[in-house]
Amino acid sequence: MKFIEIRYNSPEYLLECTLRDEVLRAPLGMRLADEDLSAEIHQRHFGLFLSDGSLVACAIAVPTAPGEIKIRQMAVRPNEQGKGHGRALMTHLMRHFAVNGIRRFTLHARADVSGFYEAIGFTRSGPLFEEVGIPHVKMIHATDPR
Repeated sequence: MKFIEIRYNSPEYLLECTLRDEVLRAPLGMRLADEDLSAEIHQRHFGLFLSDGSLVACAIAVPTAPGEIKIRQMAVRPNEQGKGHGRALMTHLMRHFAVNGIRRFTLHARADVSGFYEAIGFTRSGPLFEEVGIPHVKMIHATDPR
């Protein structure tokens, strides 16, 4: 597997958008194509690719404060879920940013997958809330006491 940073509007970005649409939007009756993605040019995109060049997992990282990143739109190809790819992507992503002084990671997890994030060291922060029409919970992974 290969972990890479994906350039906005590159061929890999188009693969990322397709995966996000398939995993995160289509099950909700939504289309990623209907959203304004122009702000994503300022966000950092990452992917985990198999040796055949296919994208198996992706996530976006957005700086929110000094030393803090919000992870969003994490997706794993459905036929590859449960094989450790999500854990691998998150491990690579957090190590990538830790080298640059990032010590706090936040995300809004869909309630039904919050256990995955808890298993990799995230903790819940606050009550359930609704986002894109389904329950979510804010989660935090911090290596510094704040």
